[in-house]
Amino acid sequence: MKIAVIGATGNIGSKIMAEALERGHDVTAIARDTSKLPGHPRLSPQKGDAADSAALASLVHGHEAVISSLPFPNVDPAVLCGALKKAGVKRLLVVGGAGSLNAPGGHGQLVDQPDFPAAWKDIALKGREFLNHLKTEPTLEWTFLSPSAMIAPGERTGTFRTGKDELLVDATGNSHISQEDYAIAMLDEVEEPRHIRARFTVGY
Repeated sequence: MKIAVIGATGNIGSKIMAEALERGHDVTAIARDTSKLPGHPRLSPQKGDAADSAALASLVHGHEAVISSLPFPNVDPAVLCGALKKAGVKRLLVVGGAGSLNAPGGHGQLVDQPDFPAAWKDIALKGREFLNHLKTEPTLEWTFLSPSAMIAPGERTGTFRTGKDELLVDATGNSHISQEDYAIAMLDEVEEPRHIRARFTVGY
């Protein structure tokens, strides 16, 4: 497949890009600073800004799927969706946040809990706004993949669980996923869509 990754130099974006290349896909890596991107015969580095709808539409034209790995404060969902529509690309996958997941036990979303970390609250709220915008999107085949509460560089195990709108926790009460396994879940969804116009989550 021909896949565009926006924010390909970020922590998670770089793992998604690497996973896509490992699986044999052609990847257009869109970033503000392409000097950070590795050399690869199937990788096409492209300098781009998600705030420029017309330029972004030109960059993603002809791709089968676009993956956004941008921090929510740095992207307007209306601009991003508009760029894909201009380009004629139907499939949008978004690196989501955990804050909009429901807390275990049915006590509302994580971001609304009194113990939610203050340092992450603004980003989590913007992530929820992004998801809510996608839910009103009538034409794009979008998917929003929320990680576990903790996501960090780690091992690529290929062994994890998926869920829908509730935070996944393990037998000891922890909620975590490696960036490498998150990337597997994202590429699995690209190759075999199971969550069209829906959010899902991944964790151990």
